[in-house]
Amino acid sequence: MLGRRKFLHLSVGLLAFGCQRPARSSSKLRFAVASDGHYGQPKTDYKSFYEAIVANLQKERLERGLDFVVFNGDLFHDDVKFLPEVKQALDRLGFAYYVTRGNHDHVTPEQWKNTWGYGLDHSVEIGKNAIVLADTSNEKGEYLCPNIEWIDKELARFSKKENVFLFMHIPAKMWSEHGTTCPQLESTISKYPNLRAMFHGHDHAIDSGKSTSKPAFFDGHFGGSWGVDYRGYRVVEAQKNGKCYTYQFNPITQNKVNEQVF
Repeated sequence: MLGRRKFLHLSVGLLAFGCQRPARSSSKLRFAVASDGHYGQPKTDYKSFYEAIVANLQKERLERGLDFVVFNGDLFHDDVKFLPEVKQALDRLGFAYYVTRGNHDHVTPEQWKNTWGYGLDHSVEIGKNAIVLADTSNEKGEYLCPNIEWIDKELARFSKKENVFLFMHIPAKMWSEHGTTCPQLESTISKYPNLRAMFHGHDHAIDSGKSTSKPAFFDGHFGGSWGVDYRGYRVVEAQKNGKCYTYQFNPITQNKVNEQVF
């Protein structure tokens, strides 16, 4: 059991941040997004990168509250033999997390489902909110448009939810040379006002938001050999006032980067 002094210290810390852990029955939601761990990439310290992201997200949850984490693709680097080790590393997180496939996750649909317990296109209801996790690659690592018909169906199913968030590793716009072009997605998502934002990994050099009919946010990288000059994660808060607030977090400097309300 926590001692009284330690308990009071922790309680004051949580109140100071104004974010007691959100209840799943309320409209308030707080989650993190981290992408591009590239477990197994040669000449990188990939095991330490995974240990660091797990420890930092555990700390984030303890100090400020998190309902879940999405690891948005490129979990490992090309060789499927690393997939069991990735699963073992992420399970150490100790609370809810979800994953999408990236172009470096060279894995079959069967291997994916056997490992994670759900398919490559997957959605989750979380109280008054929902998340939609869409596949944007294949076993060869090609850049693909997501299954837009499936996304449309899921967004229609969740049309009464207060907040819906869409996760895709590869962006459906050419915001850099690392994207693809899927114009039908834009017309589809614009039909759903409760779809609050999209989230992408893939381009390690982007840790900011982009403009489309819906906000689209990148989160740099937490592994790999290139990208922004820190390995961090994105925090998203769906607040009771109907607004959402997001920022990128640098665990080394403890700084918020590119704060935005949407």
